[in-house]
Amino acid sequence: MKLSLGEVAHYLGTSSGVADRRVEGYSIDSRSLLPGQLFFAIHGPTFDGHQFVGSALQRGAAGVVVERFFFANASPEWQPALIAVEDTHRALQALAHKIRLAWGKPIVAVTGSTGKSTTKEMIAAILSRRLRALRSPGNLNNDFGLPLALLQLEPENDVAVMELAMSAAGEIARLARLAEPQVGVVTNVAPAHLQFFDSVDAIALAKRELIDYLASTGSGAVAILNEDDARVRKFAEGFPGRVLTFGFSEKALFRAMDVMPGEGIGSTFRVTTTDWQADFALPLPGRHNIQNAVAAIAAASVYAIPPEQMREALAEFQNLHQRSEILTLPGEVTIINDCYNSNPLAMERMLDALAEWPGVRRRIVVAGEMLELGPSSPELHREVGRKCAESGVEWAIGVQGAAQFFVEGAVAGGIPISQTRFFPNAKSAGELCQSLIAPGDVVLVKGSRGVHLETVVEMLRKSAVRGPKSEAGKTNLSVD
Repeated sequence: MKLSLGEVAHYLGTSSGVADRRVEGYSIDSRSLLPGQLFFAIHGPTFDGHQFVGSALQRGAAGVVVERFFFANASPEWQPALIAVEDTHRALQALAHKIRLAWGKPIVAVTGSTGKSTTKEMIAAILSRRLRALRSPGNLNNDFGLPLALLQLEPENDVAVMELAMSAAGEIARLARLAEPQVGVVTNVAPAHLQFFDSVDAIALAKRELIDYLASTGSGAVAILNEDDARVRKFAEGFPGRVLTFGFSEKALFRAMDVMPGEGIGSTFRVTTTDWQADFALPLPGRHNIQNAVAAIAAASVYAIPPEQMREALAEFQNLHQRSEILTLPGEVTIINDCYNSNPLAMERMLDALAEWPGVRRRIVVAGEMLELGPSSPELHREVGRKCAESGVEWAIGVQGAAQFFVEGAVAGGIPISQTRFFPNAKSAGELCQSLIAPGDVVLVKGSRGVHLETVVEMLRKSAVRGPKSEAGKTNLSVD
């Protein structure tokens, strides 16, 4: 919302020396800050945004939210543009919550171990056929990102779709209290972030915090749950509001069936409900993406979007950048760029899609270490390696740390050791891939963000550009 510095200060219970100055947006990163935005100088355990107050003002910040200790010692010429608070992180969240309450319209919240970003994008795409829907951009889904997403709410928005992520118990509950959604979607529960949890059941309890929040708001809330996931299915127990289930199960209220190959890498399927049935086409491969689509259909039904508009939105769906982006390089080499993140379930689902890929000469997997898996990491990596062998992968390449166990699993599953490699860094893996790929190959590049596997993708793209053709076709698919 477009506020003045005075209005921002009022919401935060403080004051501003230039109350009439307009705020055009909000930022916590001085490097990407745009003129007219309000900069929050976040003070974290390993960084301090107060070090960049001067550069933020030089870049044209409308003002800066700072902590009182900084304000007291700041240059007098800076002070009129500074808003002093006790804690800048809490101030960011407080302002976002106040804006959310002032806006006062419905919010759909999406969480899950995999598929939440894709499902969020699909819900927003469908809702946008009839409503002015805001979606949380990119990965703005945590204690810092969700407030920034909420601060993008505008009076003309009819509904918003927000993604909630977590790495510890209690985080989803805090985010839910901040966003105050009326509808909650849980895609699944899987072994992600096991470094911070002692079991997958503990992860399920953390994901359930969204449904617990909705339950606390009364019978008007709606829970949209994956019927195919036994842990998520149990979230319906004792829920006082409306429950809509989705999946492939016969018991799902929104059931996907009659799945068939579609054009190119996509699929067609039918969705049946108690009120209607309709056929859909999705330009993404894999049953996991169909499951995400059915979750989105269930969520959109709450807002009375007709099936024909759902069909149109999904047929034209385009996913987020770097969420398994497909690059077709000269010589018909396909690169599946899924460098955004990874966990065992997401990796296995992508391998299922890779196994069904049409017209493949060789399947090559570059798998980065899956981070935050705790003591179970070696065996979980081995399981994914064995899954590679089952999926018809010819080359298995591991990158960094525990990905060595991925290579071990691939060999144990039957991939010849001569067709496996382990590298400590992405650059070395990229060099091998440059020498290895040939026409007709499909290369899946997937790993946690900290492995920086985008290096492999960029090396392959640059080597292709040096060839006789430089145009790359592009589409999207995703598991998360």
